[in-house]
Formats: sequence, C-alpha cells, structure tokens
Amino acid sequence: MTHPAAASSGPLPTVPPLLALAMRPLPLLPLQLVLSGFLQRIVKRHPAIFDRLGEHAKARFGIKPTDLPFGFVVEAAPPRLSVVRELPSALDARISASLVNLLALLEGRLDGDALMFSRDLVIEGDVEAVLALRNAIDDAQLDLVGEFAALFGPLGVPAGRVLGAARDRVIGSSRASEEFR
Repeated sequence: MTHPAAASSGPLPTVPPLLALAMRPLPLLPLQLVLSGFLQRIVKRHPAIFDRLGEHAKARFGIKPTDLPFGFVVEAAPPRLSVVRELPSALDARISASLVNLLALLEGRLDGDALMFSRDLVIEGDVEAVLALRNAIDDAQLDLVGEFAALFGPLGVPAGRVLGAARDRVIGSSRASEEFR
C-alpha cells in the first residue's frame, strides 16, 4: 500500500558516499540508544504494531541501508533494535535499500513491489515474514516525523515543522506533515 501523496516518480536521493565514509568510524552505541528508545516509543504508541506478524513474531530481520556503513537487526518479541556494522548470518530475512527508500517504505509512501522490480529493494530469506512485517507497519500508519517530533515535548510542533519540511523536500509531501504547519 502506498501513501495517497506518495513520492513523485524518479529516483530518491542517497547518502553521499563521502558522508557515509565519514560515518564509518563513528561509535554505534549512541545511535543504538536513540533508535532503541524510538522503537520503544513507537511500540508504546502503537501497541498492536507487531500483532500481525503471527507465526513470524520471533523472526529476526536484518535491515541494511545500502548507502550507510551500518545496518539494523529488528526483533518483534520482545521489541528490540540493534545497530551493527555487518548483518549477522543468523537472520530470518534481510532487507536492503537506500536509507531514503527504507524510510519512505516505513511510512507507506513507496510501493515495495515496485522497488523490488526495479531492484532498488532486495529481500532475502523468509519473504513471508517480510510481508507480515510490511502489513504490520502498513496497519500502524506510521508518521516518522510525528513520532520523532513527539520526543521533543513542548518543542515538538516546531521540530515537526522542520523535520516535515525536510522529509517533504526529500520524498514528497504528505497530509500527515500538515498537522505541524
């Protein structure tokens, strides 16, 4: 399912290789702490997000942004996110695409099938588990800008405006970001 205001056709930007190279020596722990807290907040705000995984609730998903020097391991039960330099071999499924494509997929702004056919998205392993994850995320109708802006408390509205404008510039506008304007 794609967002009604899905990004326009054409390739989305990627992280510049020089920036990705500069990120390589950075420690992963601070990023892991932030993203783990972010995942816990999403699970708290959308407690049924992983219910649709069914028999795949114990699956481990490796997510590799092709334009970054690290990846993520996501587990639903219990909800956990790990930031890793290389994806481990013991995963149920691997998902790889550029960071912007992955974020747009999370918000339902891009069609995963179209990305797969264009080879901008690669899925390996248990495709059925990935489809269950995709359905769970689609059902939650995540607005990453809204979720992240909520972390800023009273500054959430101005933070949401800035983040929403940045998102809209990169992957297209959305109705969800209108609430911050």
